[in-house]
Amino acid sequence: MDVSKHAGLSTRQFYEEYNTLEDLLADLHLYVNDLVERRVIEEIEAVECLSHADRLARLVHAYIDAVTRDPRYVRILFVEIVGVGEQLDQQRLQRRSRWIELCVGLFEDALRRGYIEQFDFRLAAAAFIGAINGLMHDWAVGWIDATGEQIADELCRMMAGRLKME
Repeated sequence: MDVSKHAGLSTRQFYEEYNTLEDLLADLHLYVNDLVERRVIEEIEAVECLSHADRLARLVHAYIDAVTRDPRYVRILFVEIVGVGEQLDQQRLQRRSRWIELCVGLFEDALRRGYIEQFDFRLAAAAFIGAINGLMHDWAVGWIDATGEQIADELCRMMAGRLKME
């Protein structure tokens, strides 16, 4: 697909804004990540008074709902960004690190509240985010036949097992 034509721009107008398609993808990746992150942060604030199990479910579902709201979001975040080049790989890893830090913060909060025991939060967060990335990639390319709801429920079961909430 011709990106310029689809956006209603001339090629000249497109290249006034972006030097390459990789530059456009980098901006789209950051934009979609920001949308998803804002949605999750809003949900963190909204679930403050819920039980630990309900908080987990609402946060995982908010994330999956946000990334699957538009099929292009899933492709940008989990398929198109991978292996394009060093700059985008670094950007992807930086954003992944941000998601890991968010999870670590949530684990620390759960520990303070007495919901969970101490464990290696960073290891668990990295494993969880890695599982999400792999699962969402496979879903986006059609290797997994499931609804967003089923994906979120499976991720909740996985995390509940780690947090000993079963």
